[in-house]
Amino acid sequence: MTQPTYKFSNICPIFVSPAVKRTVEYYVEILGFKYAEHYDKIENFATIYKDAVEIVIVQALHGEVESNTKRYGMGYDAYIDTDTLEGVRLVYEEYMAKGVKMLSEPHMTAYGSLEFTFEDIDGRIIGVGLIADKKTYFENSNYL
Repeated sequence: MTQPTYKFSNICPIFVSPAVKRTVEYYVEILGFKYAEHYDKIENFATIYKDAVEIVIVQALHGEVESNTKRYGMGYDAYIDTDTLEGVRLVYEEYMAKGVKMLSEPHMTAYGSLEFTFEDIDGRIIGVGLIADKKTYFENSNYL
């Protein structure tokens, strides 16, 4: 008898926000996401969607929302893959035209990805990119 198998199909990060409605409006109006709101629930939250990307935005009850880089000295808060390398450039151009705060232009990283970063309305640092050079990216890996 064979063992059942499965594959992960998505990851849904949870973004804590000082103002859920404001954060959702930014992602919808500026970044082009759709949303499902749950502002009337005990836990004030909404889920935003764009293509295969899903993010839950929840209301902070205390503390300050900080990016990983600000709090820990490094690390993006999320990384979104595009489906093509050209997609990286297209997203960059779209977001630039909409006045998104860009932290870097599309560039090749030392680890083989074409990527750029931007800052969202709450100060999170989001990377957008795609592995361009699999040999470099997976050089020391057991993935392939």
